[in-house]
Amino acid sequence: MKQHYAKEIPDVWKRVSKVFTALGDEQRQRILLTFERGERLNVSQLAEVSTLSRPTVSHHLKVLREAGVLASSKQGKEVFYWIAKDDLEDMLGRVLGYIEEEV
Repeated sequence: MKQHYAKEIPDVWKRVSKVFTALGDEQRQRILLTFERGERLNVSQLAEVSTLSRPTVSHHLKVLREAGVLASSKQGKEVFYWIAKDDLEDMLGRVLGYIEEEV
């Protein structure tokens, strides 16, 4: 048994933990699945196809961005979001690496 992990999650896993927490919400999963390959969407576009209000979509986008699931860029008055593919691949790769090496 690896007792040292019972006390604190290693630093390299803290971002991974945020991703899993962010993706643990079904509404945020739906938002993520709305994006097509290479697509950039703003909150209005996402709210339009969602059952959620614009402020609620904004909140979920913030959580996904802070977790590193989405990236964003402001263009004029609009903020556009896209899937942070490289960051997600890195974080999920850490999980797969752990499973391959330690489990």
